Amino acid sequence: MWPPTLTLDLLLLVSLSLSAHGEQMSYRPQNCTLECIRRGHPRCEYCRISADDVQISPSIPSSSLFGSCVPWPCHSFLGQETPEVCQHYVHAPRNIQIEFEAREEPTYDAITVSWNPSQYGIEFLRGFQVTLQALGGSQILCQLFLLGTNLSLTPANAQRVYRSDPFTHLSLDSEYAVTVMALPVPERWDKFYQKKQFFTRTCPEKNGLEECKKDWYPRYVEVHQVNQDVYVTFNLAPENFKVRQYFLSCFGGGLRNYTSIKPDFSLNKTYHTYRLQNLQVGTNYNCEIAADVVDAVRKTFIVVVKHTSEESRTSDFTESSSLMLLLSVGILLAATALLTFIVVYKKRLKMKTVQTKIRPEIIEQYYDQKLDEGQCVLLDRTTRPPRLLICYSSNDGPAHVRVVLQLAAFFQKHMSTQVHLDLWEALSIMEEGSMGWHCRRLNECDFVLVICSQGLLQNQKQQSEDEEPLENTALAMVSMIGEELCRAKAMGRDLSKYMVATFEYSQESDIPVALGLASRYTLTKDLPLLFSHLHAVALQKPGVYLQVENISESGYCKLSAGAALQLAIQEATAQLTEELTEEDHVGIPIIS
Repeated sequence: MWPPTLTLDLLLLVSLSLSAHGEQMSYRPQNCTLECIRRGHPRCEYCRISADDVQISPSIPSSSLFGSCVPWPCHSFLGQETPEVCQHYVHAPRNIQIEFEAREEPTYDAITVSWNPSQYGIEFLRGFQVTLQALGGSQILCQLFLLGTNLSLTPANAQRVYRSDPFTHLSLDSEYAVTVMALPVPERWDKFYQKKQFFTRTCPEKNGLEECKKDWYPRYVEVHQVNQDVYVTFNLAPENFKVRQYFLSCFGGGLRNYTSIKPDFSLNKTYHTYRLQNLQVGTNYNCEIAADVVDAVRKTFIVVVKHTSEESRTSDFTESSSLMLLLSVGILLAATALLTFIVVYKKRLKMKTVQTKIRPEIIEQYYDQKLDEGQCVLLDRTTRPPRLLICYSSNDGPAHVRVVLQLAAFFQKHMSTQVHLDLWEALSIMEEGSMGWHCRRLNECDFVLVICSQGLLQNQKQQSEDEEPLENTALAMVSMIGEELCRAKAMGRDLSKYMVATFEYSQESDIPVALGLASRYTLTKDLPLLFSHLHAVALQKPGVYLQVENISESGYCKLSAGAALQLAIQEATAQLTEELTEEDHVGIPIIS
C-alpha cells in the first residue's frame, strides 16, 4: 500500500494536469451579438463582432486612411454602460501561430490564426482584434472578437488558445503580416499587440506538384551566338517539380525544328545551355521552350542567325582570288615602300616627342572584359537588400496615394529592395507617432526617396504664407532632408542617400528648392537608373551594356505589379487633369 501522503500527492498531480489540459483547449468564435455580450449571457463567452454591431468613435472617421482596421477604442463598444472596463492595461498576446486551411480553391490560400493571451492584465481582458495585411499590396482584413462582460480570467487561464475565423482568398506564395491586439487598447501605446510575418503556400505545397507543373515556365531565356553556333540558356524548374525533360520548338524559313532537351543535373541544377542546330544564316526564328509536361505554359522568344565576320572574309577572298594573283607583285612592292616610309617617320617622331605609357592596371580599371549586349543582372540574394524610405504628400488625393503604394510594392517585389512605407506600418506609427517613426526610419534606411508632386509644393507655399499646413509630417521631412543635404555638401560627404522622383502627371518645378541637391528621377522612365542607384550596379561601361530584366520603361508593365503601377498612374493622370480642367472652367467669366 502507498503512504497516505504519496496518494494525496498523486491525486493532486493528476488534478493539476487535468486542469492544465482543460485550460489549453481551443476556443473558436461564436455567433453572438454585441447586445448579448453587454448583458453577460452565459452562451456569449467568445464572440465574433461584425462591423454593423460596432459604432466607430467620432474621433476616428470610417473613411480614414486605414479604414475600419484602426484599433477601435474600448468605449465605442464596451465603455458606454461600464466606463471602468476600459481604464486598465492589457499586455500583448503571445505564441501567434498560422494554420493553413484545406480549401478547394486552387488559386487562393486560406489561414486561421491562433494565440495565447498574456497573463499580465488578463483579468481586465475584454477581447482581441486580428488584422491581416498583404505586404506589397493594399489588402487589409480585420476581425474583432469580444469576451463576455461577466467573464473574469485569471493568470492560470493564460494557456487558453483562441482562434480567429478563416482568412480566405489570399494570394499564393505571397508575404503577409498578421497582428493580434489585446482589448481594451490602452492610452499608452506600448506592448499591446504582437505581429508576425509569413508566406502563404506555393502552388505545389497547396495543390501538389502534378497540378502545378504545367503552370511553371522558364522566365529567364538568353540567346547568344558564337561564330556560326547559336546557344540558348534557360533556367530549370525547381528540383521538387521533378521535371527531367524539356522541349524546344523553332519555326523559320518555312520549317519547324522540334528538339527534346535532357539537361545534365550533375553539372548545373539551376540553368542549362543548349546549342541550336540546323539553323539557316540570315533567317529569323520564332521559338518556344517549356517543360515536357502536358499543357505546359510556353516561353516564346526570337532567334536571329547573323552573318559572322569570318564568313564575310572567306567569301571576299574567294571572289577576288584571281585578281589578287594578278596584282600580287604590285601589292608587294607597294607594301614594301609603305613599310619603309612608316619606319623612317616613326624614328623621326620619336626624336621629337616623348612616348606616354599607360599602366595596365589603369586600362583594366576602365575597360573590363567585354560582355554580350543584353546580359541580365543577377543579384546576390545572400546579401541584405538596401532599405528604402519613401516619403510623399497625400494632398494630391487618394489616386496619388495609390500610385505611391503600387510603386512601393513594385520596388519590394521586383527591385530587391526593402521598402518602408507609412501605409504598411500603421501600428508602429500609432505607437511612436508619425514624426518619431519617420525620424527613426530616416536614420536606419540606406536611401530616402521623396515623391514630389503639386500637393507637396502646395504645402510649402502655405507655410510661407503663414497658413495652416495640410500635412505637417511631409513638410517636416522635406525640411530635415534639405538641412541634411546642405550639411553633407558643406562637409564633402556623399549625397547619394537622398533622391527625389516625379511621375508623368507632375513637373520638375514641383520639386522643393530645399531638395535641389538630391538626385532626380522621372518615373517610370528612369526605373533602370534608379535600380542602378540603389544597388550600385553600372548599367553602362566601355563595351558593356547591362540590362535588368523587366525593369525598363516598356518592360515593367509585363509584370503584375508593374501593370498595377501603370494603371494607378493612368488613373491619377486622368483625375488630376480633370481637376485642372474644372478649375480652368471655374475661372472663365460667363458673358451673356
